Amino acid sequence: MGLYGGLTAADIHRRKKLKTSEKILDHMGSEELGANLFRITQTEAKLRREQPQGLETASGMHYQVGQTVREAIAKNEGTMPENLPTPEKSISEIGKEQLKKLKEKKEPPMLDE
Repeated sequence: MGLYGGLTAADIHRRKKLKTSEKILDHMGSEELGANLFRITQTEAKLRREQPQGLETASGMHYQVGQTVREAIAKNEGTMPENLPTPEKSISEIGKEQLKKLKEKKEPPMLDE
């Protein structure tokens, strides 16, 4: 919520017009994904360092790191994650297409004569 200006996961699903079964991270472009990965890694490191007691404290730390990443985006005049376009294809769809292309290119094994 800190990275997305208070939006919940349900809010993001709606904004991206995703089905309930679809994962938000699979429907991000590189800029949005990068911000989220940075938020995730920095939160994980902070939790490991500070070892908070209780879910509420840990959630607060997660929110704070998200806000810090959001402030960095704003400071660099970047586009806020919730305003970035949703890619036409999910990462899993792209992966399936790439696997299909690899399989199509693969030549059948040569038989010994």
